[in-house]
Amino acid sequence: MFTGIITHIGEVLAVTPRAEGLRRLRIACRYSKVSIVDGASIACSGACLTVVASAEEGGRSWFEVDAAAETLAVTTAGRWRTGTKVNLERALRLGDELSGHLVAGHVDGLAVLTGRENLPDMARLHLRAPAKLARFIAAKGSVALDGVSLTVNEVKGEAFSVLIIPHTLKVTTLGALAAGDEVNLEVDLMARYAARLMEAPADAPPR
Repeated sequence: MFTGIITHIGEVLAVTPRAEGLRRLRIACRYSKVSIVDGASIACSGACLTVVASAEEGGRSWFEVDAAAETLAVTTAGRWRTGTKVNLERALRLGDELSGHLVAGHVDGLAVLTGRENLPDMARLHLRAPAKLARFIAAKGSVALDGVSLTVNEVKGEAFSVLIIPHTLKVTTLGALAAGDEVNLEVDLMARYAARLMEAPADAPPR
């Protein structure tokens, strides 16, 4: 699990095709080499990926992850290239402060940035969610965009907006977004469970 609070921005160093439709991604980071363990989970722009290798070269660390066909199809990872910047967050540990909201790192789909308002020190992003996910997005609710925990401002059909504060613009990749860009979208887990409960027949017998 994650919280949607980004620790820093990583950079894709290499993309290597593998068998079975896999791609191995090497990502530079500021985590110390000794703290990166094979098998650990790191959210890369919202997608939970498993570390398969790590090292330190030239004074900075890197780790490698394998992105499977499903991840490449559902997330923006299929378009990552050398030099692509990605938001990084390490897995939540028991006892850690939950500053954002509970994020699983399982991207539900892609949202499209339809417009951007640059305000004094802030930005309001207008996005369109896939129709099948729009019902899980509510005003004042939470979403994760490229792994960043955000509060929804307004919702109208499949369209919704979020306000990005100066700190978030500075420490995540959201500050570089422009109209037409796609971002990884994960809806709130609580909204998904609530919708599932509403679908169940009220008179369904207990099991």
